Amino acid sequence: MTKRLFIETVGCQMNVLDSEMVVADLRKRGYELARGLDEADVILFNTCSVREQAENKTYSALGRLRSFKREHPEKIIGVMGCMAQKDQKLVFDRAPYVDLVVGPGQLARIPDLIEQVAAGTGPQMAVSLGRRDGSVQEIKRSHETFDPLRDPTMRPTPFQAYLRIQIGCDKFCTYCIVPMTRGPEQGRDPEQILAEARVLADQGCKEITLIGQTVNSYKFTSGGRTTRLADLLYSLSDIDGIERLKFVTNYPKDMTDDLLAAVRDLPKCSPYLHVPAQSGSNTVLARMKRGYTIEDYREMFGRIRATLPEAAVTSDFIVGFPGETEEDFRLTYDLVAECRFKNSFIFKYSERPGTRGAELYPDDIPYEVKNRRNNELLELQNRISEQDSQRFLGQRVEVLVEGASERAKRTGADEGELIQLTGRTPDDRIVVFDGQPRLVGQIIPVAIYDVSPHTLFGAVVTQEVTMAALAAIG
Repeated sequence: MTKRLFIETVGCQMNVLDSEMVVADLRKRGYELARGLDEADVILFNTCSVREQAENKTYSALGRLRSFKREHPEKIIGVMGCMAQKDQKLVFDRAPYVDLVVGPGQLARIPDLIEQVAAGTGPQMAVSLGRRDGSVQEIKRSHETFDPLRDPTMRPTPFQAYLRIQIGCDKFCTYCIVPMTRGPEQGRDPEQILAEARVLADQGCKEITLIGQTVNSYKFTSGGRTTRLADLLYSLSDIDGIERLKFVTNYPKDMTDDLLAAVRDLPKCSPYLHVPAQSGSNTVLARMKRGYTIEDYREMFGRIRATLPEAAVTSDFIVGFPGETEEDFRLTYDLVAECRFKNSFIFKYSERPGTRGAELYPDDIPYEVKNRRNNELLELQNRISEQDSQRFLGQRVEVLVEGASERAKRTGADEGELIQLTGRTPDDRIVVFDGQPRLVGQIIPVAIYDVSPHTLFGAVVTQEVTMAALAAIG
């Protein structure tokens, strides 16, 4: 009999990719994806611990399954990912009807653990070693990945894919749980990465996004030769079928000149750099243990602008970090105004148990203050984003068409009708326009006639699209 799997994923691109790997592995054991909980034999939650809200969402979902499990004891419920690694037995304590808890470094064991639960052996837990529970090599081995397994049906689109080049992190920022949940920083073998990229190209992927906790820190040494991210980009650019290369997320101190030159010189590299600053205050950066000063960040930003003057640069910021004064916040505000990021992801500080920040610093900024600072910074960034978008009015941009917009999905359309489509430019700007569904998956020219802070609105450049469509058909 066919077995059915329901999987729900929260969190970062790493989790999206992890879910793809798990689904691919379970398909080898005869599983198909279920549309809902009722028809599933196995229910998995892929979890995140970076913010408290993500954990609360998972525990709330588990709480709603209490009576469901009582009515369907044969169904297997599993919790995987970062929250599973962090909380471990606490998951069983809070939701004793959960059958398996699996950390991100042990995901390859999920099919066997499911079989053990089904055989009646009771709840199963598989987690990696903690950062103090063995030698560095033992800890690294306990966080191994199984990336070559791929499942196109689990991707954002059939022609876009994430490709992991690095796992773990050794930066130990005081607010971040990732070094504890995903283990030591490890760069994957470049030959494995290139082989996986060729598989993705054969599967029809046009855009690959390389991912790592600090992706530009990537390093792999073998036989006396060290490979870094710039070297990878040159090799990946030679693969036929791959038309765009992106990479996230970057660490400011590791933004090297050779990497910036690679982005400048390789036509397939997208001029898009996500480089979180987190704060504009040296005092706060020191408490965060970010490893750089704001002067370092400005120097790096200047090199980006000198090498890639038109690149889209985005950032992350945490407001309300313990001890952040109004002056500290104003320095952050001034940095955003100065750098004029394409956009920024702005978060209110959330204390995470298990981090050094939770041990060292009381969460002493009232929620109302965090919220005000968040709104002020967001309002500034939105203003900058809209002003930045204005320069695209009347311009033509190249768009990888991702699919129907959310509005089009809601309203539907008759066969042959134009629908509202959405896609992205090489520098990761969202573009919305009307077009034929057959354009999905193609890179086409779109003329921009209107803008908002985070979206460009355009019209297909018809003649060239017709030629592109004919060429694609053959």
